[in-house]
Amino acid sequence: MKNYPKLQQAYDFNHFEKQGKDLISQLSKHLRNSQLNNAQSNNWLEPKDELSFWQNYQFKNTTTFVDDLLQHSIHLHNPKYMGHQVSVPAPLSALTNLISGLLNNGMAVYEMGQAGTAIERVVVELFCQTLGYDYKANGVMTSGGTLANLTALLAARQAIKDTDVWQQGCQQKLAVLVSDQAHYSIDRAARVMGLGNDGVILVPTKDDFSMDIDAMKKSYQDTIDAGFKVIAIVGSACSTATGIYDDLTAIGRFCQQQKTWFHVDGAHGGAAIFSSKYKKLLKGIEAADSVIIDTHKMMLTPALSTVVLFKDKKSGSQTFHQKAQYLFEDNAIEEQWYNGGLRTFECTKLMMCLKFYILWKTYGVEVFEENVDCLYGLGETFAELVNQHKDFELALNPQSNIVCFRYLKEGCNEQQLNELNKKIRQKLLEDSEFYIVQTVLNETHYLRVTLMNPMTTEVHLHSLLKKISLFT
Repeated sequence: MKNYPKLQQAYDFNHFEKQGKDLISQLSKHLRNSQLNNAQSNNWLEPKDELSFWQNYQFKNTTTFVDDLLQHSIHLHNPKYMGHQVSVPAPLSALTNLISGLLNNGMAVYEMGQAGTAIERVVVELFCQTLGYDYKANGVMTSGGTLANLTALLAARQAIKDTDVWQQGCQQKLAVLVSDQAHYSIDRAARVMGLGNDGVILVPTKDDFSMDIDAMKKSYQDTIDAGFKVIAIVGSACSTATGIYDDLTAIGRFCQQQKTWFHVDGAHGGAAIFSSKYKKLLKGIEAADSVIIDTHKMMLTPALSTVVLFKDKKSGSQTFHQKAQYLFEDNAIEEQWYNGGLRTFECTKLMMCLKFYILWKTYGVEVFEENVDCLYGLGETFAELVNQHKDFELALNPQSNIVCFRYLKEGCNEQQLNELNKKIRQKLLEDSEFYIVQTVLNETHYLRVTLMNPMTTEVHLHSLLKKISLFT
């Protein structure tokens, strides 16, 4: 490669070794610094200012670039990060991104990704067994909960007995029932599938923000009477805004009676199947025809990595049934478990299974149980602190590590309190010490924490409430 000096340098393994050592040292320092009391969880800039910084960025070397990138990023490993439902990755799991990226073995066909294909199968089988499925179950891994929910709902549509939707297209009006507190990915998946406004039936919730089962039954009948075929009812485990679990047993029983597909969106809270203490929240999940669980939320892995589980493995096999003779053997699809392209949207899918597998084999499934127990326990602790403080109010008692609360100020009406809590959140964002988010429930504005960092302690929670009080 003497005529291509830049290419030669880019592939030089000695240069790579030095860069890698420097980078690991840099990131290790970042992890240590994130634990310091005076460390900020983020460094807020207005979008236009952030864009301007990178548009005018003067690249010096990789070390300086990484320092600048860290400075301009949210620091999830800081115990004061309490924002979105994104895991604080275990460093070992993050290293598998490097392995997967360097090997770059796609997993559409077995011969291109034999190790990843087999490891994914082992990971999926663990989830199926832990969930309570029998030997007939199986599934796949895919890039995130949104794609996973779409995959499951496509399987539900394909399961319609009187129409082969994949081959013939939709011959009737289809609908999906889901809680009005469900993640937007369900609504998006239904619209991608062509169900439209009328095909997404939002079921009202009870005072605790779980799906109202009586309202679900009425919505189902109203939908049938309107000439729709209900292809699935979706249970949330748990909902994004409130962290509340739907009654999966009741939903599953009704679906069985009506011979309707039962899907559980367990992107966040499905990890509780590994917890002896909290798996009761998922009672009835084993009756679901399909379940999704993100490992990049409550299971310590970096994004993106989601399992899609099917009670009957044939359901997953038939979802994307089509011919591609140059790729796949002419055998029954369910026999070709090793050809992943038959079961997912993705063709060049990276080895996302490594992120979970390396943690499982290194620390055992106990590490996932401990993480759920720790973070859900922090949710309970924070709720107790809020209840003890006269200037704060919970939206509801939490079931998970998601807690919605607001600041109260004497003499303010509801509109003024909404505006006050919006301002508090913006001040926290600009202050950059703590990172939390916000939500609206029944037209009331709440501050919202998702306690994702096992290094967060009660001291940090006290400090957050104290800082909010200083902002008012």
